[in-house]
Amino acid sequence: MSSIAPSVRRFAPGIILLCGCLAGLLTFGPRSAIGLFQIPMSMQFGWSREVFSFSIAIQNLLWGVGQPFAGALADRFGTVKMLWTGALLYGAGLVMMAYSTTPGMMTVSAGVLIGFGLSGCSFNLVIGAFGKLLPEKWRGLAFGAGTAAGSFGQFLFPPIGNVLIEQLGWQQTLFVFGLTMLAVLPLSLTLATGGTAQRKQGPSQSITQALGEAFRHPSYVLLVIGFFTCGFQLAFITAHMPAYMKDVGLPEWVGGWTLAVIGLSNAAGSLLAGYLSSRMPKRWILSFIYAARSVAVLFFIMAPPSPTNAIIFGVAIGLLWLSTVPPTSSLVAVMFGTNYLAMLYGFAFFSHQLGGFLGVFLGGVLYERLGSYTIVWWLSIALGIASAVINLPIREKPVERPTPQPA
Repeated sequence: MSSIAPSVRRFAPGIILLCGCLAGLLTFGPRSAIGLFQIPMSMQFGWSREVFSFSIAIQNLLWGVGQPFAGALADRFGTVKMLWTGALLYGAGLVMMAYSTTPGMMTVSAGVLIGFGLSGCSFNLVIGAFGKLLPEKWRGLAFGAGTAAGSFGQFLFPPIGNVLIEQLGWQQTLFVFGLTMLAVLPLSLTLATGGTAQRKQGPSQSITQALGEAFRHPSYVLLVIGFFTCGFQLAFITAHMPAYMKDVGLPEWVGGWTLAVIGLSNAAGSLLAGYLSSRMPKRWILSFIYAARSVAVLFFIMAPPSPTNAIIFGVAIGLLWLSTVPPTSSLVAVMFGTNYLAMLYGFAFFSHQLGGFLGVFLGGVLYERLGSYTIVWWLSIALGIASAVINLPIREKPVERPTPQPA
């Protein structure tokens, strides 16, 4: 049975799902191809990799910092307003990045504007809207589909970016990417969630009460801590994989196509995780994903570098890439309901992006100091094992709330 009134949903569930997925595809695509610009920008302006890495690290951090606030605003005032704000900031950041000639401009454009823009228009808010607008029986698959759509954007945009950079140049490519954000505006109209009126369908809680309840709940805290690893691993690979491939002597196309293969496999992995999330314990799914990532990274760094091994790694890590999102968001919905789903998932995502900040930044700093990414790869393995253990004690049941007493 749906947890919202039918009158709140203005479009058919299939239309909501399709438009939400397209919005997720468009917003996740350019961000996933951002690593393609590291080498051409660094070479043109004489920057060390630390400059580019710091900007992208700030982007990940501010995406995470802004996500809980964007989620809270979307829960209170509706999803459409946040998606419009985020898409316009994101597009402005991409265009400004094309004209960033100093490290400071790079930090403002690629770091601040794109970071806050992503917090307001990424697939995380789309998933929050799905939780409110779609019938309960649709949620697990819808969470997986929304995540998979972002993954498909990761498949499309890196090879498109490679071609555009070769044909038009990196600056024009960023300008084209920025214009694509305008398509999010009409798509978002199907995701209108009704703002504060919708919360009347569930227990009456203020934002402060909802946060207090969540952070007093041990299982939520474990979920948030474990999600740190996901961000560390993903952001490091997204930002540094093309450069790493070049360092080990592989052609430039290998890095772009590895990211693309990750995106394609990611779509399949996210859909599978969404499907399984409604059929088996979600904590087991998360524990398996983190452990399997560590195994995949271990085999990748130990195997001799070759295009074949890189693509195989892309397939393996892609199946495990954003497949953490459906069980994580489903666990939040199970524990606390959907009233504040966007905000509470946003706090979990802040932990994810804090990990992303450290993964990208440490990758750049340690490379400049040591000349390789070896330590960061091994740290990624260790964190994966730790998160596999952390997720096992999570309890998958609604939080216990006092029963209201009659007057």
